[in-house]
Amino acid sequence: MLDAAFARPWFPALDTPWALFDNAGGSVVARPVIERVTGYLSRLGVQLGASYALSQEAGEAVDNGRRTAARLLGAQPDETVLGSSSTALVQRLANALAAQWHEGDEVVVTDLDHEANGTPWRRLAERGIVVRTWTVRPDTARLELEDLESLLNDRTRLVAFTHCSNVVGNVHDAAAVAARVRAAGALSCVDGVAYAPHRRVDVAALDCDFYFASLYKTFGPHLSAMFCRRNTWAQLRNQNHDFVGEDEFPYKLEPGSIPHELAAGLIGIGEYLEAVAAHDVGSNGAGEASTDPFTTAFAAIAAREAELAAPLLGFLAEQERVRVIGEPSADPTRRVATIAFAVDGVDASRIPPLLDARQVAVRYGDFYAPRAIAALGLEKRGGVIRASLLHYNSEDEVTRLIEGLDEALRIVV
Repeated sequence: MLDAAFARPWFPALDTPWALFDNAGGSVVARPVIERVTGYLSRLGVQLGASYALSQEAGEAVDNGRRTAARLLGAQPDETVLGSSSTALVQRLANALAAQWHEGDEVVVTDLDHEANGTPWRRLAERGIVVRTWTVRPDTARLELEDLESLLNDRTRLVAFTHCSNVVGNVHDAAAVAARVRAAGALSCVDGVAYAPHRRVDVAALDCDFYFASLYKTFGPHLSAMFCRRNTWAQLRNQNHDFVGEDEFPYKLEPGSIPHELAAGLIGIGEYLEAVAAHDVGSNGAGEASTDPFTTAFAAIAAREAELAAPLLGFLAEQERVRVIGEPSADPTRRVATIAFAVDGVDASRIPPLLDARQVAVRYGDFYAPRAIAALGLEKRGGVIRASLLHYNSEDEVTRLIEGLDEALRIVV
């Protein structure tokens, strides 16, 4: 079984008195990633693509990093675009697609998504693209497929939606949505940023057209990755230099190339997940894993995080004036361990400072999803308080969080 005793030594930044529950904004970095980045900077500060040995070694390290990113998405390396952030990648994607679209074509966005999967598509209205909004249901904080139906027509070119809400942790049936969008003759762009640190991503099983994730929220360096289905490549106009060919994928969506040392560091994410898989198989006495190591690792991560989230959700459910936003249970098929709540009559900004003295780190606000906060009726209350857990948090840290919240609620209520 995966536990804190195994996981925490892999993350040097956890050697701190602070209990870190702001992981949805960025996880701490796994030790193998740090070692890979440091090793690259120490030995391989050379240009790629040359004939000499050091250049060849550096190129192979960068290529292996891309392979790891692709593996995290369940994609192939040549289908995987790397960039500094998910926001930057989606902006490039929107510009690349819109170059082939026409005035009056339509895109559908949601009011639940992080703005990374919203603003780039909404800005296409300046080019004559019609933007429609798939609205979240305030009572459940979920997107329902039946609410999408009236928004689809023969001018719909793309539907952008979230696999998992970064605000409230609800998991959506992305495969079902992608299938409906494809039946309508449109493309699907799935935000997997809040999903990928917690669950196995498999773009082939989802059968989506585009899928992106932030690797710095998945135990890695500050890079993001985006899957682009092969049959979409011809629709994507070059975003790189003019001399880069339209058939040069993924390079045509990577202007300025990528930070080589960070790409090389991605290998370390895979090394950590493989260690998690080996530990889980060994501790369960199950012998050889029946699936790939990443699948085994994320199954263990999901089970571990459900155990950590359950007592926190149970505590919040017992508080009369506290409202948990989204899925109330720790069911790993319905939510990840990103837990948001609001306190009746209390501005969200009042809670996190009361936990600082206990060295318990949580945050409040809209978390770059202001439309979601408005749709949930919380924009005038400072947004939500969010405690985002990862598998490397400990039971003791969760206890400290619950005790800190109990005290804080007694002060503000």
